[in-house]
Amino acid sequence: QMYLVESGGGLVQAGGSLRLSCRAPRTITSVFNPTNMAWYRQTPGSQRDLVASISSRGITHDADSVKGRFTISRDNSRKTVYLQMNSLKSEDTDVYYCNSVPVQDSNWGQGTQVTVSS
Repeated sequence: QMYLVESGGGLVQAGGSLRLSCRAPRTITSVFNPTNMAWYRQTPGSQRDLVASISSRGITHDADSVKGRFTISRDNSRKTVYLQMNSLKSEDTDVYYCNSVPVQDSNWGQGTQVTVSS
């Protein structure tokens, strides 16, 4: 189990930017570093959707809806995964979570709310 803490969400106007962070403060680096990680988002009442993933080697994959706008990265020395979100749209409004790939249900944290006003 990884204890994950998401932060960086907030209220932003359409076209603006936010940078989300996901820390794993209680996970040792020998566990975090080889773990593939991803950002997911969820609208209440809907399923969680994959936004972007990053492998242990730094290979990334983005959902079609965010390609060219969002960038996922990781800093293994800080046991942190980032999501840089640019050109935000109202449809990006959601709660954003990080988790491993594949998902471990025990890893889900509180998430961070992103609200984009049009």
